[in-house]
Amino acid sequence: MSFLTLYLIFFKIGLFTIGGGLAALPLLQNEAMKRQWFSQAEFFHMVAVSESTPGPIGVNMATYIGWDYAGIAGSLVATFGLVSPSLIIIILIARYFFHFNEKPLVQSALSGLRPAVTGLIATAAFNVLTVAVFPIQTFRENGLWGELFDPATLILFVLIVAAYVKWKAHPVFYVAAAAAAGMIFL
Repeated sequence: MSFLTLYLIFFKIGLFTIGGGLAALPLLQNEAMKRQWFSQAEFFHMVAVSESTPGPIGVNMATYIGWDYAGIAGSLVATFGLVSPSLIIIILIARYFFHFNEKPLVQSALSGLRPAVTGLIATAAFNVLTVAVFPIQTFRENGLWGELFDPATLILFVLIVAAYVKWKAHPVFYVAAAAAAGMIFL
């Protein structure tokens, strides 16, 4: 794969990622699986690492994948490919959008984007859940219920969700706490 192809793949992902980095996950997963860059488990390890590091998850994933492909040059090409559409679109919006943002057609389009983005994020969350918490693929291969429900993983998942809902502390706190708990209990 050439650097131009790598750039175009991430340009396409960046072009259709509307609603933030999490919305990029289904597109990244689709490309990674289609091109056999990684296994599904490796992909979700990358998601965990990218989510645990500072910066937008989509950019972190692009940098990670690019690095894995061709080192620093690959990470720069993939990252620039991912952010190029946003840069171009923001420049166009800054120039023209404020002339049209009150038009009913523009408002209707923005209203239609909200459920679409929510659906993409929900799909990404479900896909991560089926690998990180309920490993459905492993269950399908082995048929062992014990592999589908790891008590320590389930308890950690429920505790993190409950703590976040109750206290809404900074996500870094929960990531660090989960990493420490994983080192001790998992």
